[in-house]
Amino acid sequence: MQDQKVARRDRSGLRGDCAQCFGLCCVALPFAASADFALDKPAGKPCPNLRDDHRCGIHTRLREQGFTGCTVYDCFGAGQKVSQVVFGGRDWRAGSGEDARRMFEVFPVVRQLHELLWYVTEALTLSAARPVHGELRRALERTEQLTLLPPEELLALDVGAHRQEVDVLLLRTSELARTGVRRGKGRPKDRRGADLIGARLKRADLRGASLRGACLIAADLTGADLRDADLIGADLRNANLTDADLTGAFFLTQPQVDAARGSAGTRLPGSLSRPAHWTARS
Repeated sequence: MQDQKVARRDRSGLRGDCAQCFGLCCVALPFAASADFALDKPAGKPCPNLRDDHRCGIHTRLREQGFTGCTVYDCFGAGQKVSQVVFGGRDWRAGSGEDARRMFEVFPVVRQLHELLWYVTEALTLSAARPVHGELRRALERTEQLTLLPPEELLALDVGAHRQEVDVLLLRTSELARTGVRRGKGRPKDRRGADLIGARLKRADLRGASLRGACLIAADLTGADLRDADLIGADLRNANLTDADLTGAFFLTQPQVDAARGSAGTRLPGSLSRPAHWTARS
């Protein structure tokens, strides 16, 4: 119970707070003209829509202006961590070009670490994963410590190796959390990494399924039962979640939900918000 209380309390720091950030995602990250972005922008160059106060000039019209990709992005709180902690509140506009470059390079590193913090924090809310809670708490502490390293050490960090270590725990968490789901009715489906682009999964029974890394782009999941499913890394872009039940689904993030389509009848985990554009589309 204590782990669940701590996790709920700490999750608020793992969401982007643009008011405490220097618009890092609008500068550090590259994007290409596509269905998600209206123009090309290289890494390190400010988006033309970024204002001098680090706010987006078309924030309320991003989808209409062709910047859907911006509406489905979340830094998991890395923007404010880099801006206010790693660089001590120093605005990249006011510093040297070298300082700005380092800030832009550090940002995606910390973003990866903060995404891991989100997953580990969620894992600690799952009572079925209690056998690995001790290891998860240590992984949480270690990952948080890494986010506080000086810029030079963050840039030298092997994030991939650290992710692999943590993923072993997250996989074990998934196995524990899904054990017993549909007991006596066969094992939950294992669709890890499956190519399900455009799949017809209307009203599919996916309770307790592993959909880790599955590609569900434009899949029809209308009315599907996704309770207690593992959705870590699943690509839900344009997937139809109308009236789907994702109660208890874990390792699901707000960007994944924002990238999908849904309705007032879609049931989401309590840690996630219903996207505003769902109402318009449903």
